[in-house]
Amino acid sequence: MQGKHVVVTGGRGALGTGVVELLTSRGAIVHVADRPEAQLDNEAGAIAYYSTLPPIWASIHLVGGFAMAPIADTTLADFEAQWKVNAVTCFLSCREAIKSMRKGAGGRIVNVATRTVVSPVGGMTAYLAAKASVAAMTQGLAAELLAENILVNAVLPSVIDTPANRASMPKADHASWPKPIEIAEAIVYLASPQNALTSGALVPVYGRG
Repeated sequence: MQGKHVVVTGGRGALGTGVVELLTSRGAIVHVADRPEAQLDNEAGAIAYYSTLPPIWASIHLVGGFAMAPIADTTLADFEAQWKVNAVTCFLSCREAIKSMRKGAGGRIVNVATRTVVSPVGGMTAYLAAKASVAAMTQGLAAELLAENILVNAVLPSVIDTPANRASMPKADHASWPKPIEIAEAIVYLASPQNALTSGALVPVYGRG
């Protein structure tokens, strides 16, 4: 990754911090896209952010949000909020990243969906619908861009071992959860030139949970 420009959206979160540190340790030039400097949930903000960068090699999209409620208690506003923070930010970041990569010699995109895309859990339909869109976009873009050497993949975490998740689920088996640095290793590999073959994959990073 030496000297390669990489965008990490959500790079100041628990997972993002590990991804940024790992990329930096491998010589990448990391551009962290978080509010307030990057408003990636609206078209003008995404265009403005990516247009300020040199041609990028990789774009890693960690911005997202989680909420759960039974369907009868989920308002349209709740659904739209999950769609905006997960699906819209992914779509706009992918689109603008691809424009930047086309100025170079290919690149890599890594999105973050969720295990529940392939193993659904009740009570989180709005979140699941938004993350299913992320998975579908990943596979659609992989097919569209393969001839351009732009490889697109997504990781599917289960519950990530973060302080916030431990606090919200104090009785869970925390040792079975995947750790941020472990997921970061998978993400950075998929974003690296060493990944010369894999595109369109939804990579399970479940831990033992």
